[in-house]
Amino acid sequence: MSDRSDLIITGKEFAFDAERDAEFERLIKRYPTRESMILPALWLTQEQEGWISVEAMAYIADRIGTFAAKVYEAATFYTMFNLKPMGKYHIAVCRTLSCWLREKQEIVDYLAKEVGVVPGKMTDDGKFSLEEVECLGHCGTAPVIQLNGEFHEEMDVDKLKALLATLE
Repeated sequence: MSDRSDLIITGKEFAFDAERDAEFERLIKRYPTRESMILPALWLTQEQEGWISVEAMAYIADRIGTFAAKVYEAATFYTMFNLKPMGKYHIAVCRTLSCWLREKQEIVDYLAKEVGVVPGKMTDDGKFSLEEVECLGHCGTAPVIQLNGEFHEEMDVDKLKALLATLE
């Protein structure tokens, strides 16, 4: 399990780009309170940067008008938010019961042995990162992984090998 409290301070000011800024303004009108925008703002940040820095959390808090601790609380609670830079190909493997019983550990072991990436880490070349996450909501088609947010169900080592072979 990765340490969710290992936050990174970049020393660089964060702001939404024009596209995310426009989306933020569009979305904020749909929510009953500004604080309701914490999760959407975190998603916009991750979409823009690939991960969420301390500076981004402070920016979101200022933009929404809330405490940075509330943004931190949400960002560190949900495992789908990346709190450090991820590899070009980020693999999330479900670690809950259905996937465990259908041999998700073989997938994790293969990635460690053949790709050189273990949960919570990134390969030295920055190509792959791996994370074990809570339920991805596809229990009937376990085990399931996400590759850069795209679901791949009924995964096994052979299917994973074929999937990885399609990557640059």
